Amino acid sequence: MAEQGRVRWKRFGLLLVPVAAMTSLLVGATAQGVIGATFVVSGSSFKLFAGELRGQGFTLATDVDRTKKGRLVPVIVAGIRRSAVTGLCTSALVKTPVGTVTLRLTGGQGGNEVNIDDLVIDVAVGQTAASIRDLELGRDASTLDEVPDGRGPAGTFGSQARTVTLHNVRLGAWAVTAATFSLPDLGLKIVRGEDECY
Repeated sequence: MAEQGRVRWKRFGLLLVPVAAMTSLLVGATAQGVIGATFVVSGSSFKLFAGELRGQGFTLATDVDRTKKGRLVPVIVAGIRRSAVTGLCTSALVKTPVGTVTLRLTGGQGGNEVNIDDLVIDVAVGQTAASIRDLELGRDASTLDEVPDGRGPAGTFGSQARTVTLHNVRLGAWAVTAATFSLPDLGLKIVRGEDECY
């Protein structure tokens, strides 16, 4: 009879190797755009702020997100193929047994830049100052080709541009996906009460 409470390391290793290999394969495929990074959104949106965002390849389309309870949320899908961001802050309010807390993530502070490839944001509401180059407005959303996964349903309104520069970006978002997200100065903290990015 085997002793209880002990780990059989050989068996654990045999299970761990294929799981780790499959996980690496799936993560790699997602990062390369082979597998789309789709998921059920939480029941609440979060806030995203950026002091400046410079992007190569920009798309806008409409779509619908779905919550765990089946609620459908209309969103504007904003895609940027390659972007450099400064003054980044995201914040989400979370209800806990000790009351509401704010989860904050920051990067691109003090002269650092956050670099993101194949960024897609499901936006509920937004405000910014924008400079856009080579704009195509009213293009069928299914034909957008500036950003992987930046398309919308066929027959719906879409737009795209070659480059975009945004200042003082304020977004209410439901989801963010990216192939790569490089933050040289990632900051994470939880604050009691409501302390959002804007």
